[in-house]
Amino acid sequence: MTPVVRVGAAMSAMTAVSQFHRAAVGVVAPELAAELQLGPAALGSANTAFFLALLVAQLPVGVGLDRMGPRRLVTWLTALAVIGSVGQALAQDGAQFLAARFVLGLGCAASFMAAVVLAGRWHAGPGLTKAMSGIFAWSQVGVLTAGAPLALASGLVGWRGAYLVSAVLTVAVGAAWWRWAADAPPGMALREAKKETLREVLAGQFLVWRTPGLMRILSMHCFAYAVMATLLTLWAGPYLYDVHGLDAGGRGAVLLAMGLTVPCGQLSLPFLERHLGREPAVITSAVIVILSMTTLALWPGIPLWTAVGLMMVCCFFSTYSIILVAQGRALFPEHMVGRGITTVNLGQVLGSALLPAVVGGAVALVGVGEAGYRVGFLLLGSSLVIGIAGYRWLPRGKAA
Repeated sequence: MTPVVRVGAAMSAMTAVSQFHRAAVGVVAPELAAELQLGPAALGSANTAFFLALLVAQLPVGVGLDRMGPRRLVTWLTALAVIGSVGQALAQDGAQFLAARFVLGLGCAASFMAAVVLAGRWHAGPGLTKAMSGIFAWSQVGVLTAGAPLALASGLVGWRGAYLVSAVLTVAVGAAWWRWAADAPPGMALREAKKETLREVLAGQFLVWRTPGLMRILSMHCFAYAVMATLLTLWAGPYLYDVHGLDAGGRGAVLLAMGLTVPCGQLSLPFLERHLGREPAVITSAVIVILSMTTLALWPGIPLWTAVGLMMVCCFFSTYSIILVAQGRALFPEHMVGRGITTVNLGQVLGSALLPAVVGGAVALVGVGEAGYRVGFLLLGSSLVIGIAGYRWLPRGKAA
């Protein structure tokens, strides 16, 4: 393999593992709820714990990317991902499961941002969106694996055994990352990162927050991925079980179909951006997702396949978050790109941590059943309305 292919394979594999761990709750959620006595709010907290860990880790991850480089940092953090993966397999109650999910989140905290940093170094100009679309499309193998294959494995060896297998796969991907990842292409000289005091670190972060146009990107990025993640990785499975009565195999098949639409959307994104422009592509995609969520919310007794179709539409058109990442990366100089891009990612992580818990609280308050899930869909659509308003009218920077 050529160096660029090796690095691309490493980024795709590592982000796929992160995607799997993010998504590996929804398809086995009913079994988890029964064995660990988790209610709807607690199930929502399972994903919240994962994304809360990502949120807590973003500042140190940004500093680590600038000082250690993506290759070393991600390798070290992968060890935590293995520990968390084993921990969730051995959990005896809800508290232990949530703690394991938090550790797992810490272990995955640098995977996506390392890929964004490396993609920006190995690919330039319009090729950046195309490269990230390809990498993140391949990363959806992780989401797909967390659907029907995880349901099948859970049926064969139980959900605990399936989680232990995922820990072994995480070790293998970590080894491949160390062997194939490279912090820069041949001939590219990186400025040596100097040691910084805590005061200098905080001052650098303050400069990042003052960057013109950052808040505009954050406002949209907070909800763009989070709506899809909340639906696909957590609540679609329970919804299909509680409202439409699907068993684990049926839920896995639907989640697999939903997951397959994500890389299709990601691979079509450069075409959409090229023909509509960056901002129209983002807003058009978000509006389509809002309409799909609103239909699910306002249609009582919606037929199963109509509901599945609308959820697939949501997954296909939620991939515009890649454009937001490319816009965010363009805001920062190379020596600040680690901290800059992890700050951009804070929006995504914050939304992904809060939305599952908010939807879980709404379902628990209204009651597990169609009415509760319809309120949840309405909340997901409403969050994107807020995101569009900020993206459209907050002050712009050079990435606009």
